[in-house]
Amino acid sequence: MAGQGADLTVERVDGATILVVEARYHSHINDMLIEGALRVIEEAGAKAELVTVPGALEIPPAIARAEAAGGFDAYVALGCVIRGETTHYELVSEESCRGLMDLGVRGRLAIGNGILTTENEQQAVVRADPKDQNKGGGAAAAAIALLALTRRLSGAPK
Repeated sequence: MAGQGADLTVERVDGATILVVEARYHSHINDMLIEGALRVIEEAGAKAELVTVPGALEIPPAIARAEAAGGFDAYVALGCVIRGETTHYELVSEESCRGLMDLGVRGRLAIGNGILTTENEQQAVVRADPKDQNKGGGAAAAAIALLALTRRLSGAPK
């Protein structure tokens, strides 16, 4: 799909509040992820709130704390982990993903995972760019799809 832009048709989730949690490491890449995510959230009729944490490992605990505080219907995790010379890449990639999966499955939260895991910066830029692969928009679309499913299954208004 590179170079074509992603088709991110989403259901309306009017009145929903979606928390976007961004790991600020690699800020220029995250700016693109955020742009794509916010555009999709707006198109779905939802309101977005944005919080920033230092790195990808802090995203799952931030979402857990936000859920405990209440007020959010869905969550979008955005960040970028680029392989380096040590095994830290594997640790951060696997544990941040595991944390999000635990929250989604065990916590039954609507979460879209937009944490990029790439070999280099060039790959990250292609994936983050809203005019290219738009992974930020894709993560928002995933969270919205799960929220819409939850509403449908519970009989709540769309």
